[in-house]
Amino acid sequence: MCEQFGVTQSMGAIGTSADNSLAESFNASLKREVLQDEPVFPSQLVCRRDVFRWCTRYNTKRLHSWSGYRSPNAFEAA
Repeated sequence: MCEQFGVTQSMGAIGTSADNSLAESFNASLKREVLQDEPVFPSQLVCRRDVFRWCTRYNTKRLHSWSGYRSPNAFEAA
């Protein structure tokens, strides 16, 4: 099915760092930008609100290197 859709399957073995690099990068950005060196969130409600807000911004407005430092919205519009 991957071949049919032109998708390259993971080249690493299960559990290797290459398999997790995208998730690790995303989680590192989330922690760095949302927690900003705080060890924990003050409450579950604050955590949910802040993570939702960050994910929305990350997927619509945040500038990304893969898109020539344009937001995903600007990249899609072009």
